[in-house]
Amino acid sequence: MPDISPNPQPKRVLVVAPHPDDGEFMAGGTIAHWQAGGASIHYLLVTDGIGGSRDPNQTQEQLANVRREEQRNAARVLGSNDVTFLGYHDGRVEPTFELRLAIARVIRRVRPDVVITQDPYFRYGPTYINHPDHRAVADATLAAIMPTANTLLSAPELNAEGLAPHDVTEVYLSAAVTPTVWVPLTQQDVDRKIESLRAHASQMGGWDPEPMVREWMARAAEQAREHGIECEFAEAFAYVRLNAPEEEQPANAEPT
Repeated sequence: MPDISPNPQPKRVLVVAPHPDDGEFMAGGTIAHWQAGGASIHYLLVTDGIGGSRDPNQTQEQLANVRREEQRNAARVLGSNDVTFLGYHDGRVEPTFELRLAIARVIRRVRPDVVITQDPYFRYGPTYINHPDHRAVADATLAAIMPTANTLLSAPELNAEGLAPHDVTEVYLSAAVTPTVWVPLTQQDVDRKIESLRAHASQMGGWDPEPMVREWMARAAEQAREHGIECEFAEAFAYVRLNAPEEEQPANAEPT
């Protein structure tokens, strides 16, 4: 069997998130950890989060502007200045080919070795029903990674734009129904995750995310320790290894 253990320090990471703040909830500690080790971090936001308010005096356009700026601020906390917004309508996302193509376009532009998104199998929990946008974006992202982004003839539109096919090496799925990897985090990683969430002031309101976030990461660390990873805090993911890094590939490997 080939070694499918995760690379502990990826070089280039693309976070594909449905709404502003999802990326930080999904993997803010892991993003902080990898960025501190030298990874470049890139964000793709599918919607502008215009459904996230009950204020009768706020328009969708006003909220979209606020949430875009909050997302840029949160990304900067985690060391990223590259944030792309697709502008889909919050709450109405479907895993269409159009969306798959848009995500594949960014994959081909950024050329990440790691993509982080959500687990499309997660539908509900004891006190939560997963947002349909989360499931749709997760489905579209996986289809964008393979085959739309990595094969030549599946997306002639992208070839015509000068965007060559790209193979993503690793995929991390947050909110995983069945976690398979755990990323151990330092106290600084945890602090940066919490700070990045606080940047989303329009969504946090007077609520402090710190107690819940620390509980989540402590619970993930418990699972990690059960699998031989000693840590106080962690984030859990379902993990997919699509191909070995170039230096590990056999000299006679056929191109895909």
